[in-house]
Amino acid sequence: MQIDQPQRLVSRITRDTLALVLAGGRGSRLKQLTDWRAKPAVPFGGKFRIVDFPLSNCVNSGIRRVGVLTQYKAHSLIKHIQLAWGNPRVQVGEFVELLPAQQRIDENSWYLGTADAIYQNLDILRSHKAKYVLILAGDHIYKMDYGPMLAYHAENNADLTVGCIQVPLEEARAFGVMGIDRDGRIQRFVEKPQNPDPMPNNPDTALASMGIYVFNTEFLFEQLIKDADEPRSERDFGKNIIPSVIGKYRVFSYPFRDLQTGKQAYWRDVGTVDAYWAANLELIGVTPELNLYDNDWPIWTYQEQLPPAKFVFDDEGRRGMAVDSMVSGGCIISGAVVRHSLLFSNVVVNERAYVEDSVILPNVTISEDAEVHKAVIDKGCVIPPGMKIGVDLALDRERFEVSPGGVVLVTPEMLGQKIHHVR
Repeated sequence: MQIDQPQRLVSRITRDTLALVLAGGRGSRLKQLTDWRAKPAVPFGGKFRIVDFPLSNCVNSGIRRVGVLTQYKAHSLIKHIQLAWGNPRVQVGEFVELLPAQQRIDENSWYLGTADAIYQNLDILRSHKAKYVLILAGDHIYKMDYGPMLAYHAENNADLTVGCIQVPLEEARAFGVMGIDRDGRIQRFVEKPQNPDPMPNNPDTALASMGIYVFNTEFLFEQLIKDADEPRSERDFGKNIIPSVIGKYRVFSYPFRDLQTGKQAYWRDVGTVDAYWAANLELIGVTPELNLYDNDWPIWTYQEQLPPAKFVFDDEGRRGMAVDSMVSGGCIISGAVVRHSLLFSNVVVNERAYVEDSVILPNVTISEDAEVHKAVIDKGCVIPPGMKIGVDLALDRERFEVSPGGVVLVTPEMLGQKIHHVR
């Protein structure tokens, strides 16, 4: 990947920042999509991986020193990072560095939590001599210039700044929820509360953490060491580090807003099958909130060299066509119909097959006369001739995974197609 985009103003504060992307989690709410890959490695948007979004934000923001912390089934993620992000300009101090769990502190311990993951790499982090550390979740979809957040942190003389958004109250149980004063200073913080506190001026919403933190470097190191010495700690930023510093230090919230309109900016937690399916299909809209065609803020990735998508046959009942859809390189729509769907690379849809309201991951073959409705089809699946998916949910529940929203998730293993061999 070539990351020398047109010149942007790179401030001293971004040059003094080290970004750390927490990419070690499984993401179990995505069910079987993460059986063989970490959540940040899950494909998204036709050609990207989820982790490409925070990494692209770093590069576009002028932050060129980045560490990616990995743990759970990281092979797919590591391979992608090496291909897509392995050639920065190291001669001027730029890097995207992999930090896998390597038992540096304790030979018997893997990463025990988000805070512990960083604590176990303190010796490496000290060597980079950054003034600020930007900590990012590796599993959210958004575009954000981190520069203004870093400037806000410095202007407030803050020790810690937490990026935040407003979420519906019923969804807030999945987030860290905070209360703030008029100056934006955080007064309380509870990780994944059963009864989230609503915002005073909007009782239907709560103020939630985005999993984005700016720390003064020495302050971060002090708190990590203190937390490591606490035997009852769960070694987690949301559960332990942040609540422990509120009231004692300068801890501020940073609302994530569109810099032009002032409204809350696009941000998606694609942590469930329903949310993942919906966020992908949002991209098909005429003017989606997430603009992948934005030359001023490109999303970088590894681009496999593939032939253009092809649509063949124009006979009645055997017409290769796609309507209201996104179709990636290497796809062949052969006498089949695709409607309101997103096809990743190298998908083949054969004669008289019908695909609607579905997300089809790379290297899938949909055989003749098959039907796929409201589904997520995992990488490498071969849908047999005539199979109907998303037509009879009772039948689908017997053989596949059906989400609460009625999205059918299909993996090769569910079809009896073993592409992963453990012995």
